[in-house]
Amino acid sequence: MHPLLLNPVFLNVLSASLHCLLLVSALVSWLWNKMTFTAQTREEGSMEEEKPNDRDTIFKMTLFCSLGVSAFSFILCFFNYFYWYASGWSEQKFMTLLDLALKTLAWGVVYVSLHKGFFFSGSGETRFRFSFIFRVWCTLYLVFSCYSFMVDIVVVTEIPTQSLVYDVVSTCAGFLFCYVGYFVKRTVHVNGIEEPLLNGDARETKGGDNVTPYSHAGVFSILTFSWVGSLVAGGYKKTLDLEDVPQLDNRDSVAGVFPRFRDKLEADYGANAINSLTTLKLVKSLVMLAWKEILFTAFLSLLSTVASYVGPYLIDDFVQYLDGQRQNQGYVLVSAFFFAKIVECLSQRQLFFRFQQIGIRIRALLIAMIYNKVLTLSCQSKQGHTSGEIINFMTVDAARVGVFSWYMHDLWLVVLQVSLALMILYKSLGIASVATLIATVVVMLANVPLGSLQEKYQKKLMESKDIRMKATSEILRSMRILKLQAMTIFVFWGAPTFVSVVTFGTSMFLGIPLKAGKILSALATFWILQQVIFGLPDTISMIAQTKVSLDRISSFLRLDDLPSDVVEKLPQGSSDTTIEVIYGNFSWDLSSPIPTLQNINFKVFHGMKVAVCGAVGSSKSSLLSCVLGEVPKISGNLRVCGTNAYVAQSPWIQSGTIEDNILFGKDMDRERYEKVLEDCSLKKDLEIFSFGDQTIVGERGINLSGGQKQRIQIARALYQDADIYLFDDPFNVVDAHTGSHLFKFFPKHETRIINFQ
Repeated sequence: MHPLLLNPVFLNVLSASLHCLLLVSALVSWLWNKMTFTAQTREEGSMEEEKPNDRDTIFKMTLFCSLGVSAFSFILCFFNYFYWYASGWSEQKFMTLLDLALKTLAWGVVYVSLHKGFFFSGSGETRFRFSFIFRVWCTLYLVFSCYSFMVDIVVVTEIPTQSLVYDVVSTCAGFLFCYVGYFVKRTVHVNGIEEPLLNGDARETKGGDNVTPYSHAGVFSILTFSWVGSLVAGGYKKTLDLEDVPQLDNRDSVAGVFPRFRDKLEADYGANAINSLTTLKLVKSLVMLAWKEILFTAFLSLLSTVASYVGPYLIDDFVQYLDGQRQNQGYVLVSAFFFAKIVECLSQRQLFFRFQQIGIRIRALLIAMIYNKVLTLSCQSKQGHTSGEIINFMTVDAARVGVFSWYMHDLWLVVLQVSLALMILYKSLGIASVATLIATVVVMLANVPLGSLQEKYQKKLMESKDIRMKATSEILRSMRILKLQAMTIFVFWGAPTFVSVVTFGTSMFLGIPLKAGKILSALATFWILQQVIFGLPDTISMIAQTKVSLDRISSFLRLDDLPSDVVEKLPQGSSDTTIEVIYGNFSWDLSSPIPTLQNINFKVFHGMKVAVCGAVGSSKSSLLSCVLGEVPKISGNLRVCGTNAYVAQSPWIQSGTIEDNILFGKDMDRERYEKVLEDCSLKKDLEIFSFGDQTIVGERGINLSGGQKQRIQIARALYQDADIYLFDDPFNVVDAHTGSHLFKFFPKHETRIINFQ
């Protein structure tokens, strides 16, 4: 083979010429794009990609690859310039620097051209691939990269590390671009002025009906969080509406997670698993719910921790290289630093996202469990817990258990990080690292009694919060833990300095030489170690707080439910008798010797209208509560056939629109909805409101009058289309004319029981 073909200068000239050819191709493609496409077709939105798939992921990999090669070339050019500026220039060095500069520019232009679509061409209307010119260049680039790689391996005796690394990167990039250019096609569809006028397949979809792109995102999309790009781009163009936000994946939605969790509990611990749920069982069930995510976050934590220690481990070698003690290792060390930091950053970003995902999922699950438990609590259990305490269970305790996901790996990570730190310190300082171990152990042991005190006062703090929630007072807030927090802060800030002083003092005492590289390595290790020590008090505190919260939640879930045998429910339409009570004895307080309702006997047939009259305190409301199954039964039989709808004496209005309060989760039936509005005299009220039935009623219907609240509550019951309607003094806050209208239009063919004062 001719010696010229093996000359490094010739290879640099050939590479520079190849990349100059690429720049010319990009200029031609840009001019061609300018001349062949009109301004209208170049407007934003003229082409839209279809639903992301594997091919789109591969095209995104080419973007990432071109940007990575450009950045890598720039880094090599930057370091070579400053290194050779001090050591002197030669023809080969100058051509190498020029080649790297052209590579940086050319691959940057490739990234921009691919992003703007200049290097794409199509056959027909929708099939796109790399243009012919760019495919030819990719082929030439692959051939040259393989040839350069073989020359460096076979011919050159003392190959620079940077050349070998760059040849590997170039060969991989060449294979990727050739594969995409020849074997992958991209599918897009045209909209706007280019869309066919008659499109039989066109259909309108609501953004809110789509599942989040995260559920079908590829590895590259998950790694770079590009799956959220479409939502961010939409928010940049306009204010996002609820329909623009995609639905959660079934794995993250409480509607999908809670049924699976409940079924798993019942399969492991029996039908009444929630009522016998201890703290240990609750923790085990939550761990088994998210065990895959927990293992994956453990791997990410391990990866991030190991990558963070690469810098302190190699910094001594890098200082020796700068002193001239190590030859031909600069690029290897710089590449190791760069790669380790990239791995650390990517793993940390994924770790934080996964922690938040697990925490929100567990928090939502616990809130759903508490809410469902509230719906089935017996009257005795409700008397023992105020609404403020229950709100604390959902807002404070459930949230704290969710936040614990950020700390769940800290205990074993502390052991790993301290072990790695001691290994690095032993490499730098030798036997003096033993002093670091002793100082670290002392600091960690100092946190143990503080953690016990934290758990003790946390229980008292939660009791104080319950009292505060009940009495709406801020006096007791955090008073009892001020002194403890001051002690924790002292340990928090004083520990790293203590460890550093002990380590360097021991080194000086033992006569260990402290060179610049060893000191920098030790300081970098101390900086990482101080983060571990800083976080240890928070971890211990969070463990104590989470244990208290789990104990409180599990004790609440173990409370007694309403007895399931109070009401015997018959199949709908199986009997003409809608409600039948035979010798019924019911009492709100089972320990009371006098029942609330005693020896009750009555029968209500289908379609009957029953009025219950009596003085104040004569248990009229308790009678309706018996039919609903909310009053504990002492003896007797209670049978109910059909569904029921209940209107309470005091209106219950949820925050939201008037329409939401009436539908109450049911689908919209416009004809029935309009009839209910007419029957409840709400038409005129809606005409007064600026937004009609889309008016936000505020917290507990604060924007409505008492009569409007009551009529909305009645409308909600009528819209349910139930078999039995239970009205508890429904006309107490409406005028006589409105009450007469409501009574006139009450359901005619269903069973009605109405309490009157």
